[in-house]
Amino acid sequence: MPTSEPVAVQHRAAVLFDVDGTLVDSSYIHTLAWWQAFRQAGHDVPMASIHRLVGMGGDKILDRLLPGDRDTAADDTIMISHAAVFSTFWPSLRRLDGARELLAQCFDSGLAVALASSARDRDLGMLRTTIGADAYIHAATSSADAKESKPSPDILVAALKAVGVPAGNAVYVGDSVWDIYAAGALDIPAIGLTCGGTSEAELRDAGAAEVYESPRALLNSLGGSAIGRLAARVRSN
Repeated sequence: MPTSEPVAVQHRAAVLFDVDGTLVDSSYIHTLAWWQAFRQAGHDVPMASIHRLVGMGGDKILDRLLPGDRDTAADDTIMISHAAVFSTFWPSLRRLDGARELLAQCFDSGLAVALASSARDRDLGMLRTTIGADAYIHAATSSADAKESKPSPDILVAALKAVGVPAGNAVYVGDSVWDIYAAGALDIPAIGLTCGGTSEAELRDAGAAEVYESPRALLNSLGGSAIGRLAARVRSN
């Protein structure tokens, strides 16, 4: 399944979504997969330390958690191991409550919907299958679309380019502080969701304009949210 689709026309405004931990209940699965990959490479890294970094790109996770004087030649093996372990959980992946309906409502509001994910191509394909909302998604990015991973904003830049929307006409929804930092680098209002395991206080400290418990909670308050205000602005112009 392709992770980026050509867009025939530019859109006036867009909502960008992180995927892991935001639309799919996978943050703790990634934590476990990294933990196992580290152990296979002889590194004993606490799960709590790993979870706090999920949302970053794999290269940055390794740099933050492993010794600086390590043999980096083994890094690729660790990332391959993480991918292999994560793939064993594909049959168990579940979309978070309200995820599909949230994308549909954004789409129906006249906003472009883009997945701004750092996932690998194969993982993103499975995540999209899990969400089951391709009819409401205009574009999607994977790790292959960015030189630098989150918290660098490259993934968001790629998603904006795919739908032809400037940063000033977008809102980003994510579950980690790394998502919020990436949005902040482009001055994009960010909505945080706590369903990935990061607290409301941490998300707000990182710069989240609003915080909700889940996609369903955001959907239930959509009209008064940054997304609802963006849609209203588009309709009035």
